[in-house]
Amino acid sequence: MRTAILGGGSWGTAFAIHLVRCGHAATLWTRSPEAARTLADQRMNPVYLPGIELPDELAVTHRCSHALANADTVFFAVPSFAVRETARACAPSLAAEVPLVHLAKGLEPCSGLRVSQILEQELPGHPLFALSGPSHAEEVAAGQPTAVVLAGRSTSLGKELQEQLMAPVFRVYLARDLLGVEYCGVVKNVLAVGAGISDGLGYGDNTRAALVTRGLAELVRFGTALGAQQETFYGLAGLGDLVVTATSDLSRNRQVGIRLGRGERRSAIIADMRMVAEGLHAAATLWERAQHHHVDMPITEAVYRIAYLDESPLQHMRNLMERPPKWEQP
Repeated sequence: MRTAILGGGSWGTAFAIHLVRCGHAATLWTRSPEAARTLADQRMNPVYLPGIELPDELAVTHRCSHALANADTVFFAVPSFAVRETARACAPSLAAEVPLVHLAKGLEPCSGLRVSQILEQELPGHPLFALSGPSHAEEVAAGQPTAVVLAGRSTSLGKELQEQLMAPVFRVYLARDLLGVEYCGVVKNVLAVGAGISDGLGYGDNTRAALVTRGLAELVRFGTALGAQQETFYGLAGLGDLVVTATSDLSRNRQVGIRLGRGERRSAIIADMRMVAEGLHAAATLWERAQHHHVDMPITEAVYRIAYLDESPLQHMRNLMERPPKWEQP
């Protein structure tokens, strides 16, 4: 394939490295001319992926037209809140019917739209896919075994992409439930912030395991209420990604939660971060959608209230433990 990767953060850089390892021509686009020069000159991404050498075959540019020239597959690796702006910037240079694969795991602020919905609005007529699952950028870049899921509506094209993206250390499964896979990425990030809050309060494995398990129940309730397939939530995009994001030291969402649990404010955390923790940005939008659809999501509500209303993490942990008794399986 001739590929363009839009977004020079940690995941975009790692995925570009993976594409080159698969033998594909790859051009990595980053919006900043300074960042593009640094990547091209140092053959490394010192800000987002330090210590990982970029392959000589990987081209780097800050010009959308250069990245998209002759590309037959385009990967969106920008945060969800930057997808619309990026799509508009690349629209004039994008060839018709080129498949678009997005790697983001969030919702657009205010509108609450999923990434595929944004791309459908801004770049109509292109086959759309989401690539998701437990896939820390650092581990993918280092060539560690990873399994992900590729979701889209076109089965035949999905199979072609699956074959092109597979590698001895990178296994790709196919799914048709695009909506479910996208919502998995959104909700698990918010739940991972909640698990981090528990860690920041000083609680241990029991508490984290309870939050992950009951968080999975929230994910299932929310996703099925919006039309997703229940099986999706027990796969790589759901349970798999939730476990790794809620427990790993590499998880930005968990690290943000730890800081919230220790009493830091959301504004200070955001100001101090170079990378994006999608769960922190998605918490308010997700909670609004849960209310709109009348879905009970107590952990999501707690994360929202702690992060956006500066309410007490300790009090919300007590609130969760003191909820009325209920059956685990209604």
